[in-house]
Amino acid sequence: MVTESFADAIARAERAITEAPHVRGERDLIEGYDYLAGGIRASIQMAWAYDRDFPYFVRSTGPYTKMGLDNPDTLYFHAWLRDDAEYVVTGRRGSTADLSFQILDGSYSPVGVPGSLAAFDDREVELDADGSFAIRFGPGLTGRNAFPLAPGSAMLVVREVFSDWAREEPGTLRIHRADRFGCGPAPLTEETLTRRYAVAGKMLVGRIRTFLAFAERFYLNLPVNTLTPPRLTPGGLATQYSSAGHYALDDDHAMVVTVPVAGAPYQGLQLGSMWYVSLDYVNHQTSLTVPQAKVDPDGMIRYVISERDPGVANWIERTGHDRGYVQLRWQRLSRALTEADGPRVDLVAVDDLPKQLPYHEPIDPAGWRARIAARQAATAARMLG
Repeated sequence: MVTESFADAIARAERAITEAPHVRGERDLIEGYDYLAGGIRASIQMAWAYDRDFPYFVRSTGPYTKMGLDNPDTLYFHAWLRDDAEYVVTGRRGSTADLSFQILDGSYSPVGVPGSLAAFDDREVELDADGSFAIRFGPGLTGRNAFPLAPGSAMLVVREVFSDWAREEPGTLRIHRADRFGCGPAPLTEETLTRRYAVAGKMLVGRIRTFLAFAERFYLNLPVNTLTPPRLTPGGLATQYSSAGHYALDDDHAMVVTVPVAGAPYQGLQLGSMWYVSLDYVNHQTSLTVPQAKVDPDGMIRYVISERDPGVANWIERTGHDRGYVQLRWQRLSRALTEADGPRVDLVAVDDLPKQLPYHEPIDPAGWRARIAARQAATAARMLG
């Protein structure tokens, strides 16, 4: 059967879900099965895009195909490459906070993610007056907007990062192999489809096992309810720092994360579930960028992570998750961050929050509903970009 390998992979992936060490009951399993569904959709999409002669950009992750503690503020794209061919990426720069490019070697393992062979943002790209650009990738390339492909190069990842969801607009992006432009691929065969289903199965099992192990290795060994000082993000992003941790909270307590506005073009905080994916950021405020947050007069943002509504604009909703991950990111930096740029964490009783927040300004239910409506509208518009 053409689909037999993929069906077997779904069964293996389901076992990985049910055997995940953090699963405690029905709710964890329901979320796990939903995560599995997103993985199935994403793996099929990625396998059908696995064409290095006629590549195209696909969404690597999104609201319904999540993986790897995806950033709610980022559109992720990827295309497959050969390290011995030349590719041309054309497009137009939008008004988003950051646009970055990364070459990966494509290697996944239960203890790591693909190695980064090159990473840069659009500050290294010469743009035309209207924001359009053409970038060449290939072995030994030099010159304007030319970037060499190292041996082993297998995937080009592009991240477009939004800071102000309501006002920033995405750009455009496309890719082609230089010596195949104007040509077409060979007709599909049963052998090709069988191979694609097999590739999709490997991707599905690999992404679930990889990121469960990755989270356990890099997050759960940290003390609970703490965040690390800012550090260069593992994986090779050239201008991104992050602060990471995991939380465990009962419904009567909140984690207050206080962090200065660093002046970076992008700075944001998000929560993730134990499946190492973002919480619902469309219908709930589970993340905030600087433009979305209330900045206090002392230049600090005070995020309040809790299950109960504390009545503040910077409430980060747990949405029923008494355990999970916390991540702060700073991107497009022009300087190194230090511990002084990083977060302070305080555990506070929810009932005591008005006394503990120095610039407490309550928000009423109508104001909160307006914030959520704005998120829903901005996300819908962005996903059509």
